[in-house]
Amino acid sequence: MTDQPEEYSVGYGKPPRHSQFKKGQSGYPRGRRKGSKNLSTLIPSVLKERVTITEHGKRRTITKLEAMTKQLANKGASGDPKATQLLLGMLQLFEDRQEAPASTEVTADADRTIMRLFLARMRRMGGTDDDTGT
Repeated sequence: MTDQPEEYSVGYGKPPRHSQFKKGQSGYPRGRRKGSKNLSTLIPSVLKERVTITEHGKRRTITKLEAMTKQLANKGASGDPKATQLLLGMLQLFEDRQEAPASTEVTADADRTIMRLFLARMRRMGGTDDDTGT
């Protein structure tokens, strides 16, 4: 074996060997640290934290999300129009989610109809006339 490097042509998609990424070395060494939280993991964890409130003269411990929902409902009940609008919008969103499974049944019926028509067309094209797939 020789100590000379084999012939290597530099061009599009073939950078010089000295500037290629080294094995085991990150291409962005100052990037996001492992284990650091992003917004999508931080918000749910913060909203699950528990706070102590006084309600009807008694102390209770509830989650921050529950406390925020109670405050929003109380402001809406006291006549705050922005809180009322936000709360009713959220209520509509959750009601729409609960009605969603009923619409999938309609989709399933439509899918069955399409499959039945597709199989009939395939039988006509293939020349088979057995109806075992229905």
